[in-house]
Amino acid sequence: MISITPKKIIITTMVIACAGGVFVGGAFFGRKMTYQVPQSGTIDFSLFWDSYNKLQQNFFDPSKIDSQKIIYGAIEGMAKSLDDPYTSFFNPEEAQKFMQDLSGSFEGIGAEIGIKKEQLTIVAPLEGSPAQASGIKAGDVIIKIDNTEASDLTTDEAVGLIRGAKGTVVTLTIFRTGWSAAKDFKITRDTIIVHPAKWSLKNGNVAYIQITQFDENLVADFQKTVAEILQSPAEKIVLDLRNNPGGYLEVAQNIAGWFLEKGQIVTIEDFGGKKEQQLYKSDGTAELLGYPIVVLINEGSASASEILAGSIRDNKGAKLIGTKSFGKGSVQEILDLRGGSFLKITIAKWLTPKGASISEVGLSPDVKVDITDEDVEQDKDPQLDKALEIVKSIPTGK
Repeated sequence: MISITPKKIIITTMVIACAGGVFVGGAFFGRKMTYQVPQSGTIDFSLFWDSYNKLQQNFFDPSKIDSQKIIYGAIEGMAKSLDDPYTSFFNPEEAQKFMQDLSGSFEGIGAEIGIKKEQLTIVAPLEGSPAQASGIKAGDVIIKIDNTEASDLTTDEAVGLIRGAKGTVVTLTIFRTGWSAAKDFKITRDTIIVHPAKWSLKNGNVAYIQITQFDENLVADFQKTVAEILQSPAEKIVLDLRNNPGGYLEVAQNIAGWFLEKGQIVTIEDFGGKKEQQLYKSDGTAELLGYPIVVLINEGSASASEILAGSIRDNKGAKLIGTKSFGKGSVQEILDLRGGSFLKITIAKWLTPKGASISEVGLSPDVKVDITDEDVEQDKDPQLDKALEIVKSIPTGK
C-alpha cells in the first residue's frame, strides 16, 4: 500500500471530543507559511493599529488587555468574515485539540457535526459513544447548545461549546425531521476511543467490513483486516461506511488501493479553474479487487467516506445501498502559523472519478433503504439485510 504522510484531511467537524470537529470534512494540508506584506496603497492596516492603540489607551481595566488574545481575535474575525463554515482560525490550544481528535482517543460526546443547508447538523454519532447512547442520530439539527443558540455558530465555535471533560454534562436541543417540536438531550461526556475498522463473517462467505473513521490508525488496522479476510472463507464483501464522517484523504486513498486496480482515479481535487485539477490515484496491491462488493452509506457518511464509496462505485460499478450521503465536498488546507496556531482554509472541491460533485448534494444510493425508529428499537438493520441479499446474487469473480 502507499505510504501515508497525513496532511490532507477530509472530515466534518468532530464533536467526538465534543462531537469533535472533523467533516473535519475538507482536506487539510500542513505547511509553514511565508508572509507577504501587501503593496503600499493596496490594503491600509492603519485602522487595525489605530483601534489596537485606542483599546490600550482607553479601556477602563488595563489588566484585562491581553495583546495575544487581541491578535488571535483579529485573525479569527478575518476567517469568519469569509462566511465559510469550514474556514477558521485555531489558536494553539484549539489546534492541539483538533489534531488530537484524529489520533483515535479523546474526551467528549462522540459525534460529528457539520453545516448542512445553513444549519448545524449531526453528521454521525460514533458507535458506542455517549451521543449514540442518548439517542442522537445522523441528520439531527442542533438548535441550542446549553443556553447558546446554534443558528449563528460556526462548526468550530460549536465544537468549543460541546467539548468538555469526562463526567461533565452538555445539553443539546435537537430537532429531527418528523417531530413537531425540538427536544433536549442531556449527554454526559466520556473518553472516546475510536476503533476505525472491524469485520465479521456473514452468511458463511461474506466479509462484512465496518470503517468508522479514516484516522491515523486505520491503515495498520485495515492491513490486518485484509490479511484475516484473505485467510477466511470470505468470497464477497459488504463495506459499511455508514456514520463515517471522514478523516485523512491519504488514508482514504490508501484503503481504495486494496479494492481498485493500480492507477485508477480515487478522487479529483478541483480548484474552480484557478489551477489544474489534481488527480488522486490508487497505488495499492488491489488484493480485494476480485471480491464482489456492495457499499452501505447513509446521511452520516461524509467526506473521505464519500470519496471511497464514490471511487468504488465509479470504478467497479458497485451498488451503493442505504440513504443519501451527507454531501461534504469541500477541501480544506491547514497552514501552520507562529506559536502552534493554524488556519484551516477551504481551497477546493473534490469530485468523484467520473467528475461528479457531491458538495451539498451527496451520493444517491442505487438501492434506497430507510431505517425507522422501530427498526432501531427492535435491533433490526434492513439496510444491511438488503446489502447481504444483493451481494449474494453477484457471481464470484475470484
